[in-house]
Amino acid sequence: MTRAALLKTALLRAGAVLKRHFGKVTYKQKRRADLLTIADLQSQKTILDLIRKNFPQDDYKAEENETRLSGSKHLWVIDPLDGTTNYAHGYPAACVSIGVLNGNSGAPLLGGIYDPFRNELYLARKNKGATLNGKRLRVSTTPLLTASLLITGFAYDRAEKADFYLSRFKAFLTKCHDIRRSGSAALDLAWIAAGRGDGFWEYELNPWDVAAGLLLVQEAGGKVTDLNGKRWSDWRVMGRRTLATNGRIHRQMISILRRVR
Repeated sequence: MTRAALLKTALLRAGAVLKRHFGKVTYKQKRRADLLTIADLQSQKTILDLIRKNFPQDDYKAEENETRLSGSKHLWVIDPLDGTTNYAHGYPAACVSIGVLNGNSGAPLLGGIYDPFRNELYLARKNKGATLNGKRLRVSTTPLLTASLLITGFAYDRAEKADFYLSRFKAFLTKCHDIRRSGSAALDLAWIAAGRGDGFWEYELNPWDVAAGLLLVQEAGGKVTDLNGKRWSDWRVMGRRTLATNGRIHRQMISILRRVR
């Protein structure tokens, strides 16, 4: 089995776990707005069992406190359930997200996101393009911010920094067609890759939130950087400040973000 084949298998099996538990779980709070369910843990175990069995030499970084960093050439970055708050409340906007990075450079090699509620499987391979259920993905062609549909999310410190996040939301709301918030950054990135939105920004994400979506957007012809337009130099800070667009409105969004105080 190749890593690409294993990625697909892991996404589908983990997605089946999420569907099986949906509407039946209780949750505990890691932080005020950061929840954990049994589905997170069982999905993660399903993925890691497959990796350990088929590629025991590979490293991994999974959201729910499972890490192996030995210096392997391949690093799996795993979010077993992105959108846990949605999921815990019975709101069907959640997914499994898995990225495979070069263990030395941190460059993305493979990425996959599976939305079990829409049965949508997003896959990307470096320099080989991105697909949704086997069909090629392309970002939107919207040329101007004023004609765009944007997507965003709010970090777990949103209660403490509400004014900070809302000032940026307001700045974009007055310049675009509208703004959406799904509650799953991985799905947001997948939808940018699919051309369903034109731009996405969010603060304080983690590597497992963006490792797969980063490659999906890039391979669909889009652009992903930090909020200053720079690529992340280290995978450990990947996602801290994230901007993903169709490429055409990237500079326009950066300009807005720089002006907001």
